[in-house]
Amino acid sequence: MSEHQKPPKPGFFSRLFTAHDIEAPPDDAAPPGLPLPAEEEPPAGDEALSPEEQHRGLFSRWFGGASKEAPAEGAEGEAPAEGVRRPGWFERLRTRLRRGSGSFMASIRSAVGMSGRLDEDTIEQIEEILVAADVGMDTTMKIIDRMKKRARAESIEGADAVMKLLRETLEEVFSGNVSSFRPASPKGPYVVMVTGVNGTGKTTTIGKIAKRCRDAGLSTMLVAGDTFRAAAIEQLEIWAQRTGSEFMKSRQGADPSGLLYDALQAAKSRGIDVVLIDTAGRLHTRTSLMEELGKLNRVAAKILPGAPHETLLVLDATTGQNAVQQVKTFSGAVPITGLVMTKLDGTAKGGVLITLRDRFSIPITLIGVGEGVDDLRDFDPEQFVAALFDEEPERQTA
Repeated sequence: MSEHQKPPKPGFFSRLFTAHDIEAPPDDAAPPGLPLPAEEEPPAGDEALSPEEQHRGLFSRWFGGASKEAPAEGAEGEAPAEGVRRPGWFERLRTRLRRGSGSFMASIRSAVGMSGRLDEDTIEQIEEILVAADVGMDTTMKIIDRMKKRARAESIEGADAVMKLLRETLEEVFSGNVSSFRPASPKGPYVVMVTGVNGTGKTTTIGKIAKRCRDAGLSTMLVAGDTFRAAAIEQLEIWAQRTGSEFMKSRQGADPSGLLYDALQAAKSRGIDVVLIDTAGRLHTRTSLMEELGKLNRVAAKILPGAPHETLLVLDATTGQNAVQQVKTFSGAVPITGLVMTKLDGTAKGGVLITLRDRFSIPITLIGVGEGVDDLRDFDPEQFVAALFDEEPERQTA
């Protein structure tokens, strides 16, 4: 910018949050974890289970996170300094959301505190803040309407009471259909198809799920169903090597359905516990690719009745309301059993999850708030709402 040019005028979002923004924690406050590079270049290599992990039961290894005896890995795979406690899952979630959104709830709290009640001016400010935080307009109006009705019926006044009302309203939005990732198929491999557009972190998500399965003592197979991109095949193969998973691929441009047929037959004969299928990064505007996704679904069911047992749609939180259209289109092609929301550690504000839960009956199954292998975890609605409000949940599951 030359010295004669005027600085650009701040946009709506900047003006909205500048006054009440919460300062992001310094870089050295980031939770230690095994870092992963970008989607195209995952690291190679694998870490074997420690003796302590090997002696832990299947249930505790699957749900209990890292072993207390095993030191957490630092930024370069090293153990943290003695006496340094690794932040828990809720602490990391709250920190990541605070970084990405500047805590838009702080802006709402400030707006409510000015009047202490839900008058017209306060309601208008809350609407603007929610929409700017990636909560869709329809969902925003539903939230406001519920709050107004309860506030009138119960004569709710005072900033704390109004914020409590907002929190309870959001908890109602997230109530209902809740599902966690629980691979269990007594009659053959548990087949998981993972789909989504390019750039959402789909292949990396598969690698992290495979790591969880392997840590739980389950054998895994990764299938490179995205035969159109050589880089996707290579990346998934690196993840297979790193996690000790079997790997199935075909030549570039080959028929993905034929590869899937061979992979499932091999998985059956080898006694594989979990099969994770990567699919092409299908743009939701390409009808032919949606039809092919349906074909993969039918092939899996033909080889293994009931397969795929799960079809996960990976969404990028930074795309905001575009995620809503992706859910509409993909769920129209195949039965989506769960949503995986990634990249909540970036510029995402978290509001899109509220919209998705309000608009669709599909549960949010997994959530990613970082690049570390431990930053992809089961979605807990109570913890998520608590993190939005920058408060401790009444109960913690991790």
